[in-house]
Amino acid sequence: MCVGCRGRARQTDLLRVVAIGPELVPDSTTRQPGRGAYLHPDVECLELAQRRRAFARALRVAGSLSDEAVMAIVHQEN
Repeated sequence: MCVGCRGRARQTDLLRVVAIGPELVPDSTTRQPGRGAYLHPDVECLELAQRRRAFARALRVAGSLSDEAVMAIVHQEN
């Protein structure tokens, strides 16, 4: 399920994101340890997730997370 639009999709159609320290890191290989959150690789879904603070909630992390790496990947794919 996408944390931005809350829409269901196949796992292969979504981008997995993990928190490493205070930073969100895209995990295209799905091999990074830890809890992951899934997102459509779409700018609208990323903006919805940011507005709703969905990454911190889904990853169970306190505080804010830097999402510059995820933003670069999403903008690159579009």
